Amino acid sequence: MSTQDMFSIVAILYCVTNLGSMGLELNLSETIKALRSPRLVTLTLVWSWILGPALAILITKTLPLSDAHATGLLLFSLAPTAPMLPILIRKAKADMDVSAAMMPLAVVGTVILMPLIAPILIPGVSVSSLALAKQLVLTVLLPLVAGVLIKFYANKAADKIFPYFKKLAGLTTLILLAFTVIMYGRELLNALGSFAVAAQVLFIVVIAFGSYVIGFGMSQTQRSALALGICSRNGGAMFVAFAAFPVQDPNVLVMILLAVPVPVVVWLLLARYFASRTDKVKTTQQ
Repeated sequence: MSTQDMFSIVAILYCVTNLGSMGLELNLSETIKALRSPRLVTLTLVWSWILGPALAILITKTLPLSDAHATGLLLFSLAPTAPMLPILIRKAKADMDVSAAMMPLAVVGTVILMPLIAPILIPGVSVSSLALAKQLVLTVLLPLVAGVLIKFYANKAADKIFPYFKKLAGLTTLILLAFTVIMYGRELLNALGSFAVAAQVLFIVVIAFGSYVIGFGMSQTQRSALALGICSRNGGAMFVAFAAFPVQDPNVLVMILLAVPVPVVVWLLLARYFASRTDKVKTTQQ
């Protein structure tokens, strides 16, 4: 087995364990209830697959990014909502019901819309929409659905296995990062010395505050949760999309892998900021 084959296996395990753990944490009844909000569903869809990609295009036209890094950023824009969203929302003291709706909505939306938008959005990349959709269903949607069903039909069992599944997800993330450093160390250093990180941070900050400010008719805690769901990214979906590319540029992969450690710091800082906003609102209301 070659190193590339081992890397592919680890990437698949990363997707399955992270999306599976997301499903094990979801309450189906709460999710269905939260999805009955037309405002939340509309804002999620618009920010995730219209305004988000539009912002990414603007950044690629503004910052001096290489073609590969620009491609990575465009993929970055098509995979909203990280599996760690519940953690971010708790730290932000935001509305957990929003998380229950956004996570499955984002995954299903990614499976349907990424294969349709990616071939149009990303210039010079010829990728089969059907092949990409198939891979997203197998490695992103099915693990999520399996986790949700286990949680719904065997809640006690789900609660028992969730901590172990979460640790396994963390382990696969570390192994994936280790493989990246070993296989693509030079490309990674080049990316750190370019505008690649700045582009990701700029995208996250702009889309977070944009969705927070324009959260029409929602409470402060709901807008905070919406902003964190919109600005966080699903690394698993990005890996799957990259694997479907007929020509796999390692610089695109490095841009995707930077989306694992780098944005997490920004997300946590944003969660802390939104928590301070929540505290300020509560103090004002007292």
